[in-house]
Amino acid sequence: MGVGTSGAKSAPRARDVRDTPAPPRADQHDDRLDADHDVDHGADGGAGLGSEPGDEVGIDPDDLPDGLVIADENGRVIRFNAAAARITAVPAAAALGRHLESALPLEDLEGRRWWQLTDPYGGLAIRVGQPERNLLLPGGREVLVTARYVRTAPTGPVRRVVVSLRDTEARRRTERSHAELIATVAHELRSPLTSVKGFTATLLAKWERFTDDQKKLMLETVDADANRVTRLIAELLDISRIDSGRLEVRRQPVDIGAAVGRHIQAYVTSGQPADRFLLRIAQPLPPLWADPDKIDQVLSNLLENAVRHGEGTVTIDVTPSASPREREDGENAATSVTVSDEGTGIPEESMNRVFTRFWRGSKRGGTGLGLYIVKGIVEAHGGTITVGRAPGGGAEFRFTLPVGTPAYLL
Repeated sequence: MGVGTSGAKSAPRARDVRDTPAPPRADQHDDRLDADHDVDHGADGGAGLGSEPGDEVGIDPDDLPDGLVIADENGRVIRFNAAAARITAVPAAAALGRHLESALPLEDLEGRRWWQLTDPYGGLAIRVGQPERNLLLPGGREVLVTARYVRTAPTGPVRRVVVSLRDTEARRRTERSHAELIATVAHELRSPLTSVKGFTATLLAKWERFTDDQKKLMLETVDADANRVTRLIAELLDISRIDSGRLEVRRQPVDIGAAVGRHIQAYVTSGQPADRFLLRIAQPLPPLWADPDKIDQVLSNLLENAVRHGEGTVTIDVTPSASPREREDGENAATSVTVSDEGTGIPEESMNRVFTRFWRGSKRGGTGLGLYIVKGIVEAHGGTITVGRAPGGGAEFRFTLPVGTPAYLL
């Protein structure tokens, strides 16, 4: 292991209206909707919910993120905002004035016409709307639809039908991601658990037939596979906390140079040649407050990737750096760690997917969750992480952590 100190040259800087009240709920009677019933709404779907653009108490329907369609007491469309036009691919001008069923021909997943099933104008007088459900537009495009019936009295006739449309693509991506996670976890768990079950069953059934060396080998295999299962479970817990924003960071003083040195020494002890690693630490480093266990996890992942997938010398540079956050308390308000190798590197077209779930590059093996977790840990510390091409042609990962001194010590 080459351990040295680079020059004092610092690392490059990391790249790091007036309020308006909400529109009335669809189940509340709004006199403004009455006033505009007989007016010309224009080809753009109307300026606002009973107000002109810029009105202090109104909002332009086109500013809404979800599709909004409103029909009057006769079932004629009187509002069709820009999001509805985008989701349905029907221009607002073509929808306004048409009957709701014609302007918005929805079917359920079994091919039945939704407006005929729900019958908003002639159905139960106590019904106030329809809950969110998946429905199909012409052409088979799936959307999430919610409807609200506006009545003058609790059991009076329907005066407005307010429909909300939402594109399902984001939800479908989430569902696919969850399905991939389940499939990956099932696959990764099956192999070590099969090994554990097989070896323990064999030992229990034929203990006296094996020599002590054979028993030791089988028990070591069981122990290694149990550790593999434990690591996978820990990864899943980390992903859950990252996705929900509940990843806790317990800050303590961390000697980042010493932490890197321990990881290098562990590789050397396990058989890697010492001259494969080059550690360079630029002094002075600002005092780093971070979660030591999670920083070890980050270093472990990055060094393992460099050793397993890279070639040649693995270089680790620890340097003072500008904070990834905007601060005015000095240039060197953070610490950067760069891990690079001399392998083939990461293809340019894959670099934007490196920190996503299940990315494994060209080589198989592992769960593909490690770098996703690394990014989550670094960002939980308020830091940044980037990937690029190293001077030697391999991959280069660089993460920057702010000093992060706890408030009670300031």
